[in-house]
Amino acid sequence: MKLSSHKRAHNRQITLEMTSMIDVVFLLLIFFIVTASFTKTERDLDAVTKVNEKSSSAAETDLEPAVVLLADVGGSWVYQVGSNNISTFAELQEVLDKFPNKADGAFVRAPDAAPYGMAASAIQACKNADFPGVSYVPLTP
Repeated sequence: MKLSSHKRAHNRQITLEMTSMIDVVFLLLIFFIVTASFTKTERDLDAVTKVNEKSSSAAETDLEPAVVLLADVGGSWVYQVGSNNISTFAELQEVLDKFPNKADGAFVRAPDAAPYGMAASAIQACKNADFPGVSYVPLTP
């Protein structure tokens, strides 16, 4: 049983409605505009440490910035601040809170073999101690 004839189908031309095409284009345009995220690229971000262009007094240059080094001492990882070996986060936080020179920021240096959690907690301890900028510096072998 045939419900349609092939003769009618051959005589009819296929046309596309431009109105629906324009609607689809505008809907896609609105979708991409709404879902786009405009974030700053890394090259546009400000560096954590800034160079002080004004002249500094001798008292400011006598103090060194805070450097927290992660080191493997006797098979266990410790934080080193100067010549002090610190094993816990609480002790590190206490030392960094008492640090006299917070204006120059802090630096966390860690080798590739250091535990990630210790490096992250050292950065957090520096931020908790109100250092204006904390930089992570990986140690090269």
